[in-house]
Amino acid sequence: MDHFDLKDGVLHAEDVPLPAIAEAVGTPVYVYSRATLVRHARVLREALAGLGDPLIAYAVKANPNAAVLATLAREGLGADVVSGGEYRRAVAAGVDPAKIVFSGVGKTADEMRLALEGGLFQFNLESLAEAELLSEVAFETGREAPVAFRVNPDVAAGTHAKITTGTADNKFGIPIGEAGEAYARIAALPGLKVQGVAVHIGSQLTSLDPLEAAFRKVGTLIDALRRAGHPIAVADLGGGLGVPYDPGHAPPPSPLAYGDMVRRVTSGWGAQLVFEPGRLIAGNAGVLLTRVIRVKPGVSHPFLVVDAAMNDLMRPALYDAWHRIEAVAPHGGRMTANVVGPVCETGDTFAMGREMDAAEAGDLVVFRTAGAYAAAMSSTYNSRPLTPEVMVNGADWAVVRPRIDIDRLIAADRLPAWLG
Repeated sequence: MDHFDLKDGVLHAEDVPLPAIAEAVGTPVYVYSRATLVRHARVLREALAGLGDPLIAYAVKANPNAAVLATLAREGLGADVVSGGEYRRAVAAGVDPAKIVFSGVGKTADEMRLALEGGLFQFNLESLAEAELLSEVAFETGREAPVAFRVNPDVAAGTHAKITTGTADNKFGIPIGEAGEAYARIAALPGLKVQGVAVHIGSQLTSLDPLEAAFRKVGTLIDALRRAGHPIAVADLGGGLGVPYDPGHAPPPSPLAYGDMVRRVTSGWGAQLVFEPGRLIAGNAGVLLTRVIRVKPGVSHPFLVVDAAMNDLMRPALYDAWHRIEAVAPHGGRMTANVVGPVCETGDTFAMGREMDAAEAGDLVVFRTAGAYAAAMSSTYNSRPLTPEVMVNGADWAVVRPRIDIDRLIAADRLPAWLG
C-alpha cells in the first residue's frame, strides 16, 4: 500500500495534488510520501516480531535523501552503508552510529577510519585483504572493529543478472566453503572483534526459496564456526525482498511471509539478526512526476516524449526495469505508446508499446515505484539539471533537494590556466 491516490480525478501524494507540486517546482521532480515510508518500516518491524531485538538497517543506497533517512531514523531504523559518504549522510540525518552496518567490497583506509572514529555496529568484510587493512587501521587508531565476513553461498537469486550478488562468480563476499579458514585467520589479527556472519544474495527477489536456501547454509556455518571457538553472536541476513512493479506479474512474497520463513529457519540460532531493507521500504514511497513535451508519430505506436529522461530514472535503461506509467488527471481514454525521454540515446526509453492512460502534450504523468534506486542514480548527462526531490507529509510538502540547474553545473567547472 502507498499513499498516492486519485482524489476528485487528480492524483495526490497524501493530501497534496501533484499538479500543485509541478506548478511550484517544475518537472521532472521526485515526490516522496512520508506516510508510506513510515508504514513500510512499521509493517516490516511487525513482520519480524518474535525474533528478539533485530536490527533493521535501511540500505542507504536505495535512497540517501536526508529527509528519507531522518524519517526512518525516527522510526528506530539503523543504516546499511557502502561508502564514507553514505556513512556521513546517515549520521548527519540522525541515525544512531551504533546501528550502522558498513558493507561494500572496496572500503578504503580513510572510510574505515571514519567509521571507527564515529562508531558503528559492524563492518561486513568482503575479503581477507580487507580484514588485514582494517586490522592495521584499527590498531593505529587504538580502536576495536566489530566484524563479520560476508559469505557467498552460491545461491542464484532468480533476479536480474545485474542485481544478483550471491553466486560464485559475483564479486561479493568470500566463498562459504572457505569461511572456516578465513575466520581462523582474522581471529589472530589485532584490533578486530569477530562477532558475526553476513549474507546477501541479491535485490528484487520474488521468491523466498533462494533466501531460505542461503539462510540454511548460514545456519550450518554458524554452528561450525562456534564449534571452532568463534563467538558468533550476529547473523546479518541482508535484504533483497522484492516489491510489486508490474501488476501483470505475481506479487512478491509479503513481509509477513518473509518473517514467518525467517522465524522457522533461524529458530535456535541464538544470534541477533540484522536486516538490510532498501527497496522494500522506499520503492513504493516515491513517484517521478513528469510532463509530456509532445506526441510524435511512430511506425507502430506514437512516441510520448516526456521531460524526464534516463539521467533522471536510469532503471529502465540499466535493468530493463518496468515502471507503471499513469496520467495525473486521467480522463478515461487509453492509448498504446512508446514512452521516451529527450536524451540523445536510444536507451532513453521507458516503455515500448505500453498500453496506458491517454496523454497529450502538456499533460502530467507519473512513473510509479520510483522511491528506490531512482533519484539515487540520477545524473546530469546531456547537461540536464539534476532532478529535485520533494517530500509530502499530509497536506504539507517541502523541497528536500532543490533542482541543481545548468548555471550551477557550469560554475562548478574550472578552466586550466592555459585556457584562461
